[in-house]
Amino acid sequence: MRHVLTALTALLWAAAPAAAAQDRDDPRYSAERPSHWAFEAGAGTDNRSKGATKSADAPYVFGEVEWATAGFYVDTEFETIDSSGSSVETELEAGWQFAAAGLDFDTSVSRKWRLGADAGADDEAWEYQFDILRDFGPVDTRLRLEHSPDGLGSTRATTWVEARLRWPLADRLRASITLGRREQDNAPDYTGGNAGIAWAVTDTTALDLRWHVTDAAGQGLQYEDGLVASVLVAF
Repeated sequence: MRHVLTALTALLWAAAPAAAAQDRDDPRYSAERPSHWAFEAGAGTDNRSKGATKSADAPYVFGEVEWATAGFYVDTEFETIDSSGSSVETELEAGWQFAAAGLDFDTSVSRKWRLGADAGADDEAWEYQFDILRDFGPVDTRLRLEHSPDGLGSTRATTWVEARLRWPLADRLRASITLGRREQDNAPDYTGGNAGIAWAVTDTTALDLRWHVTDAAGQGLQYEDGLVASVLVAF
């Protein structure tokens, strides 16, 4: 795992400058876009994060509202879950994007809450995220570092390092693969990732089919492998 991440990091830093990466996983403001506001909504057969399920293999829905200007953005979002008695997780995030040394960077801080969690459950947490992004022609790469000093639920400090590679298969059809490592206090350490395809049905609607895996399936349902289908509408 460490060899994979080290190799991708070296590739990102050693390559010659190229066009800025176009995707940050969220809509971002550009001079061509008439509004600073963007909206997303969607649903899936399972809510997966870092290879693990957050909804106990049940369907979920999510939504997001974002305001962005050149280099800076704030957003608020919700997603349905099944954890510690809570069925809804909300988040407020602020971030900054910039470019340097031929690379794109995206750094953010977010505050998360689990609404209606069981009494005594840890239902809020801070999370910090840092992305390095790089395009190589039609292929884009991302190296992500996430850290929470005190995670949600019974989890204490947690760190996630992930590498992602995406490439086009055809017009409006793109494949991607991710691989990451999660180190947690008071919860299992594991390696997880996913591979799948995304189809842009229209300029505002996309379908995604993805297989998620971890090496901690013996730790319970949360970490078992699974196939997830989802739809996203963004405007």
